[in-house]
Amino acid sequence: MLSLTTSQKKIAIGSFLGWSLDGYDIVLMLLVIPSISQLFFPSKDPVFSILATFASYTVTLIMRPLGSVIFGIYGDKFGRKKSMIITILGFSVATFAVGLLPTYAVVGVFAPILLIMVRLIQGIFAGGEWGSGAVLTIESIPKQKRGLLSGFLQSGFSFGFLLAAISFQIITIAFPGDMFGEIGWRILFFTGIIPGFVALFVRISMDESPLWIKKNKESGLERTPLRSIVFGIHRKEFLLCAAIMTGLVYMYHGSISILPTYLEQFGNFDKRQIALIMIYATASSWVGMILTGWLSQKIGRKKSMLVFVSASILVSIPLASAILENAYGLVVYVVMFAFVISTASGPIPAYFSERFPTQIRNSAAGFSYNAGLLFGSWSPLIALSLMSYVPKQMIPVALGINIMIGAIIVIIPTLLSRETKDIDL
Repeated sequence: MLSLTTSQKKIAIGSFLGWSLDGYDIVLMLLVIPSISQLFFPSKDPVFSILATFASYTVTLIMRPLGSVIFGIYGDKFGRKKSMIITILGFSVATFAVGLLPTYAVVGVFAPILLIMVRLIQGIFAGGEWGSGAVLTIESIPKQKRGLLSGFLQSGFSFGFLLAAISFQIITIAFPGDMFGEIGWRILFFTGIIPGFVALFVRISMDESPLWIKKNKESGLERTPLRSIVFGIHRKEFLLCAAIMTGLVYMYHGSISILPTYLEQFGNFDKRQIALIMIYATASSWVGMILTGWLSQKIGRKKSMLVFVSASILVSIPLASAILENAYGLVVYVVMFAFVISTASGPIPAYFSERFPTQIRNSAAGFSYNAGLLFGSWSPLIALSLMSYVPKQMIPVALGINIMIGAIIVIIPTLLSRETKDIDL
């Protein structure tokens, strides 16, 4: 990072902050689901309420492919920077708006409808966020720095998780008990506008991608990038990338994202314990993604990912069991769990950007990444359903098997993919 120019640092930080806001918003929703499920989906069956609230969280993720198409095409035609300014502004306002929503007790059935509508809109803006930021960063830095900067950018998601876990810890202390259900959760969503506006300020002052500017001057931009990606010569690369991302998303959301509910619903941990555990988990994931990105510059994108994904198969059940049992050395188990299972995506910004040409890179990388959310996003719901209907002693096994499914989904397309570490953009 120190060897980068001022312009390159602004681009890297601007992209990192946007991805951090994404992680911040997602983990806020996950942390408050057990507390607000009855506010929007009241039911005598608490599992149903939690599942329904999880579904409202999931719709944000499955709307992202649409957002990636809209803002990916916009970024390829009009510039990565312009796309990033629009997405961060829309995303920040949508996060803030969640805190303004009325509950079921106030407006009845309109409460869950409004929640889902806001999350749908938010998903569209979030879908455009990753592609533009990843591509602009990778296009603007030297080849030998791509791996490390890829891990840094991808780790923004876990950094956002970390900030949210710290905020959650502070708010649960400031608004204990019923006060959290009345006002505390709203304040959490209001705070989301702060990192959003910081990112907006940085993005306004950063430069456009030099590769995109060159292509634009040469009139070499693709008129119909989506057709070329889905039906043209780049179809194979798109399908392989989407499959890899499906597995990575499945693993991440089936481990880190579901962890707060796993601890509260099945392990009888209280809110403060959960917030502290999530701080350790997300800090570990943050550092781990930077490491896997750096490692990919040394041994290759494929090998770096396969090492961590394969290790996940071995450790998921033992570590899930140790965490749920609140075993001695709990912090060590949480750190290992997050470090091994949630960090294989560190090389992805570089890996996906390197697989497509400049004229369609924003659309192709963004759509490939977000297409993985269509199926991978259902992992928490699948895991929660499995864990709710097995004997208590089998709950960690159910969680571990769900993680293994994601790992297998990653391994197959990664083995079928080409290595890209040494190519020129």
